[in-house]
Amino acid sequence: MQKQTIVISDDIGRSLADAIAECPHDRLFALADETTARLCLPVARRCGAMASAPLITIPATDTNKTLDSLAHVWAELGRLGATRHSLLVNIGGGMVTDLGGFAASTFKRGISYINIPTTLLAMVDASVGGKTGINFGGLKNEVGVFSNARSVILDTEFLRTMDAANLRSGYAEMLKHGLISSESAWADLLSFDLDSPDLGRLRQMVADSVRVKERIVEQDPTEQGLRKALNLGHTAGHAFESLALSRRPVLHGYAVAYGLVCELYLSAVKAGFPTDKMRQTVSFVNANYGKMDITCDDYPALYELMTHDKKNTAGTINFTLLGGIGDIRINQTATKEEIFEALDFYRESN
Repeated sequence: MQKQTIVISDDIGRSLADAIAECPHDRLFALADETTARLCLPVARRCGAMASAPLITIPATDTNKTLDSLAHVWAELGRLGATRHSLLVNIGGGMVTDLGGFAASTFKRGISYINIPTTLLAMVDASVGGKTGINFGGLKNEVGVFSNARSVILDTEFLRTMDAANLRSGYAEMLKHGLISSESAWADLLSFDLDSPDLGRLRQMVADSVRVKERIVEQDPTEQGLRKALNLGHTAGHAFESLALSRRPVLHGYAVAYGLVCELYLSAVKAGFPTDKMRQTVSFVNANYGKMDITCDDYPALYELMTHDKKNTAGTINFTLLGGIGDIRINQTATKEEIFEALDFYRESN
């Protein structure tokens, strides 16, 4: 898989112009959702090459990361005259970069694309690492491919347009990166004030967080081993997120935060993760993310959703757990009873 270039930018117009110049193409197209088309596209248009690029729009929010939206992008690329030598610039959050990357990777068997993530979640997670896809059959990211963007341009100035909930959503993935890297990174993340975020400090923290993911992805681009470290919090988290789709959808990072609570409990019980650090992390999550309203009656549905996780093998639910901060244990299993105990801990923790 082609290596992607990650640019930490303080001038989006210049950075995008450089990225486009390094990617030979015959025609240039932009993809955004209805929200980022209004709030963020004008900033990207500062790049001269983008000024006349046809715009394809899709509805906002993850509930629209669907086959219908994907087909719309394919149809628009065809209608507007895209060829296999064209270039697509995805401008938006994780939904746009996931779906846009999948559309580009499959249209005419694959065209090049550039990601400009505009949310914190997309900056530190969705747009980096080459995972693309859509939700399907009520399951998150059920269909997709590994395909790197030619460039990913990160500019934290976009975060000035972001609401507090979406900032927290992205921060949950940063917290995960801290847990799988070092105690100093983890402690730094727990000390950050999400109520009054310092964007200057956050800019450096984003760069550090992306380096954690980039280092892991370079060693294991298609998730055969080490890359599974990035799934910490996601086996339970995706189950929370999928259950919420049929009720009141929750942001991806919130679901990951809830999943971290469950999986740090399993880490403490099964791998010896220090209980003091587990409780410090859980307290931070509860203070900043609240809880999803579940009861014991929801446990069977959550368990069933976990059985569909893409990390599973032969029907066995696989978790990424920790023996300590930075001590990664992939391909860990838990019994149904242990998973229900973790859900009890999630509901009862404070």
